[in-house]
Amino acid sequence: MIRVLVADDEPLIRAGIRMILTSADDIDVVAEPRDGREAVDTARSTAVDVALLDIQMPELDGLTALAEIGRVAPQVRVLILTTSGERENVLRALGHGGAGFLLKDSAPQELIHAVRAAAGGDACLSPAATRHVVDTLASPAATARGEETRRRLCALTERELQVPALLGEGLSDADAGARLHMSEATVKAYVSRILTELDCANRVQAALLARDAGLEPAGG
Repeated sequence: MIRVLVADDEPLIRAGIRMILTSADDIDVVAEPRDGREAVDTARSTAVDVALLDIQMPELDGLTALAEIGRVAPQVRVLILTTSGERENVLRALGHGGAGFLLKDSAPQELIHAVRAAAGGDACLSPAATRHVVDTLASPAATARGEETRRRLCALTERELQVPALLGEGLSDADAGARLHMSEATVKAYVSRILTELDCANRVQAALLARDAGLEPAGG
């Protein structure tokens, strides 16, 4: 079972998240702290695999709590779940070692997927957050990395090469499949192979490689 901590100062939000997560047979919500300080203390004292933190909480905000959990309970993977996908918050969350950044209007299955991905050591970002990261980290230095990146991309087929560029736009597997006229399952299989071939830890890294190599999204 994946043991999850859900921290939010609004009881109805905590209840809704708990209901979504416990609908999955491999996830158990083991703690529901009401503020950032309690979230840190709980992560330190309780067996937790994944922590979901809201940003706007009393005592400690979610981003500060994320940084403290990284110090006192580094084995806990932290996801930020909030109403705002502001660029600064996304980058701070990732800079503090967050395993993902999701908006509260995400579909229930996206939340479940994010928890499973975090527990498995991967990162998961909402489409808006992915675009922020790609746009921010794609700098002039990317030109110098382009040649090496293109060499690594040679391992992919022409069809597979269409996928990483769409990841850079923040598209979900389903949306990328619709754009490329292929099934969601096929896109997922391509993403898995792409991460392996490019030695990427997650989809965001693959998207950055695509940006470095100058790949343009297909099917627009």
